[in-house]
Amino acid sequence: MSEALQQLAEHLQLKRPQAVLTTEIAFGELNVEIAPAQLVSFTDFLKTDGTCRFSTLVDITAVDYPQRPARFDVIYHFLSMYQNQRLRVKLSVREDEMVPSITGVHPSANWFEREVFDMFGILFSGHPDLRRLLTDYGFQGHPLRKDFPTTGYTEVRYDEALKRVVYEPVKLVQEYRQFDFLSPWEGAQYVLPGDEKGAAK
Repeated sequence: MSEALQQLAEHLQLKRPQAVLTTEIAFGELNVEIAPAQLVSFTDFLKTDGTCRFSTLVDITAVDYPQRPARFDVIYHFLSMYQNQRLRVKLSVREDEMVPSITGVHPSANWFEREVFDMFGILFSGHPDLRRLLTDYGFQGHPLRKDFPTTGYTEVRYDEALKRVVYEPVKLVQEYRQFDFLSPWEGAQYVLPGDEKGAAK
């Protein structure tokens, strides 16, 4: 299988040298990093080329790296049922950079791109209807960014007296508790209550 993936990587590098930046085989799949500007033409090539025939878009997701200038990796998963191969395509973009929509090549990308926009705030140029998909219309922020607070900004509850849903700023009933996550059995440097009983034996 890895030999077939290696041949596919060489084919992509040969046919689309302006798009392919790097290739890597990991966990039985080929990972290809491409230039963002080449996304639409490269996706079309993957779908129509006789050697590739990646006709199925499985998923689009992203990863947030806030410390990097190109903050986001946008990741596409493709499947070729004809060649029985999977392909992962990755591109890196800045927070203020737009990613070309591939809905013209894969109409199923519509909701995938909306989800990535909703969760990460990544904008897709040329998308026919780019709006939130999983969160409420008035939702603030993007929940899968690393800097989004775990509590969120708004609390939603049903008010029995008002007979309607009420939106309020989050109020924490206690301060955040700090945990060190150390186990007393794995070399912790402090003594827990009761440990002295074991040392006395």
